[in-house]
Amino acid sequence: MKKTVSLKENHLFRRLYQKGKTAADGRLALYVRRNGGRGNRLGLTVSTKVGCAVVRNRVRRRLREVYRLHERELADGMDVVVVARVRAAHSTYWQLEKSFLKLADKLDLLKKEEERL
Repeated sequence: MKKTVSLKENHLFRRLYQKGKTAADGRLALYVRRNGGRGNRLGLTVSTKVGCAVVRNRVRRRLREVYRLHERELADGMDVVVVARVRAAHSTYWQLEKSFLKLADKLDLLKKEEERL
Protein backbone atom coordinates (compact mmCIF):
# COMPACT_ATOMS: atom_id res chain seq x y z
CA MET A 1 0.00 0.00 0.00
CA LYS A 2 1.39 3.37 -1.04
CA LYS A 3 1.47 6.32 1.29
CA THR A 4 0.53 9.60 -0.31
CA VAL A 5 1.91 12.83 1.07
CA SER A 6 -0.40 15.81 1.57
CA LEU A 7 0.09 19.07 -0.28
CA LYS A 8 -0.19 21.86 2.28
CA GLU A 9 1.87 24.78 1.04
CA ASN A 10 0.11 27.56 -0.85
CA HIS A 11 2.84 28.02 -3.46
CA LEU A 12 2.51 24.35 -4.50
CA PHE A 13 -1.24 24.76 -5.00
CA ARG A 14 -0.74 27.97 -7.01
CA ARG A 15 1.91 26.35 -9.23
CA LEU A 16 -0.41 23.44 -9.91
CA TYR A 17 -3.33 25.76 -10.74
CA GLN A 18 -1.17 27.75 -13.18
CA LYS A 19 0.94 25.05 -14.86
CA GLY A 20 -0.95 21.80 -14.35
CA LYS A 21 -3.40 20.02 -16.60
CA THR A 22 -7.03 20.37 -15.57
CA ALA A 23 -10.35 18.65 -16.05
CA ALA A 24 -13.67 19.48 -14.43
CA ASP A 25 -17.28 18.47 -14.21
CA GLY A 26 -20.23 19.60 -12.08
CA ARG A 27 -18.94 18.06 -8.85
CA LEU A 28 -15.13 18.25 -9.01
CA ALA A 29 -12.19 19.92 -10.68
CA LEU A 30 -8.94 17.97 -10.91
CA TYR A 31 -5.49 19.50 -11.39
CA VAL A 32 -2.51 17.25 -12.18
CA ARG A 33 1.22 17.89 -12.69
CA ARG A 34 4.42 15.83 -12.49
CA ASN A 35 6.31 16.49 -9.25
CA GLY A 36 9.69 15.03 -10.16
CA GLY A 37 9.59 12.52 -7.30
CA ARG A 38 8.53 8.91 -7.00
CA GLY A 39 5.45 9.34 -4.82
CA ASN A 40 2.20 11.17 -5.29
CA ARG A 41 1.08 14.23 -3.37
CA LEU A 42 -2.60 15.01 -2.80
CA GLY A 43 -4.24 18.33 -2.06
CA LEU A 44 -7.91 18.84 -1.32
CA THR A 45 -9.73 22.15 -1.59
CA VAL A 46 -13.26 22.55 -0.28
CA SER A 47 -14.49 26.14 -0.21
CA THR A 48 -16.87 27.64 2.33
CA LYS A 49 -19.33 27.95 -0.58
CA VAL A 50 -19.78 24.18 -0.35
CA GLY A 51 -21.39 24.42 3.08
CA CYS A 52 -20.78 24.61 6.80
CA ALA A 53 -17.80 22.93 8.46
CA VAL A 54 -19.64 19.64 8.94
CA VAL A 55 -20.52 19.41 5.25
CA ARG A 56 -17.03 20.46 4.09
CA ASN A 57 -15.38 17.86 6.33
CA ARG A 58 -17.73 15.14 5.07
CA VAL A 59 -16.85 15.99 1.46
CA ARG A 60 -13.14 16.04 2.36
CA ARG A 61 -13.34 12.63 4.05
CA ARG A 62 -15.17 11.13 1.08
CA LEU A 63 -12.67 12.51 -1.43
CA ARG A 64 -9.73 11.30 0.65
CA GLU A 65 -11.27 7.80 0.76
CA VAL A 66 -11.93 7.78 -3.00
CA TYR A 67 -8.29 8.66 -3.58
CA ARG A 68 -7.03 6.11 -1.04
CA LEU A 69 -8.96 3.24 -2.59
CA HIS A 70 -7.78 4.06 -6.11
CA GLU A 71 -4.21 5.26 -5.52
CA ARG A 72 -2.73 1.96 -6.80
CA GLU A 73 -4.39 2.65 -10.14
CA LEU A 74 -2.85 6.13 -10.45
CA ALA A 75 0.43 7.03 -12.15
CA ASP A 76 3.43 7.62 -9.88
CA GLY A 77 5.22 10.94 -9.34
CA MET A 78 2.21 13.22 -9.64
CA ASP A 79 0.81 16.17 -7.72
CA VAL A 80 -2.98 15.96 -7.63
CA VAL A 81 -5.34 18.66 -6.37
CA VAL A 82 -9.04 17.91 -6.10
CA VAL A 83 -11.32 20.95 -5.86
CA ALA A 84 -14.85 20.26 -4.65
CA ARG A 85 -17.62 22.22 -6.29
CA VAL A 86 -20.92 23.14 -4.60
CA ARG A 87 -22.70 20.08 -6.05
CA ALA A 88 -20.22 17.82 -4.23
CA ALA A 89 -21.99 18.60 -0.95
CA HIS A 90 -25.19 16.96 -2.19
CA SER A 91 -23.48 14.05 -3.94
CA THR A 92 -23.19 10.51 -2.67
CA TYR A 93 -19.87 8.75 -2.24
CA TRP A 94 -20.49 6.74 -5.40
CA GLN A 95 -21.15 9.86 -7.47
CA LEU A 96 -17.93 11.44 -6.21
CA GLU A 97 -16.00 8.26 -6.99
CA LYS A 98 -17.42 8.07 -10.50
CA SER A 99 -16.62 11.72 -11.09
CA PHE A 100 -13.04 11.38 -9.79
CA LEU A 101 -12.32 8.31 -11.96
CA LYS A 102 -13.79 9.94 -15.06
CA LEU A 103 -11.64 13.05 -14.60
CA ALA A 104 -8.52 11.00 -13.78
CA ASP A 105 -9.02 8.99 -16.96
CA LYS A 106 -9.50 12.18 -18.96
CA LEU A 107 -6.13 13.48 -17.68
CA ASP A 108 -4.36 10.13 -18.32
CA LEU A 109 -3.72 9.78 -14.59
CA LEU A 110 -4.81 6.13 -14.51
CA LYS A 111 -2.19 3.48 -15.21
CA LYS A 112 -2.57 1.14 -18.11
CA GLU A 113 -3.82 -2.40 -17.39
CA GLU A 114 -0.39 -4.05 -17.62
CA GLU A 115 1.21 -1.46 -15.30
CA ARG A 116 -1.29 -2.14 -12.51
CA LEU A 117 -0.15 -5.73 -12.02
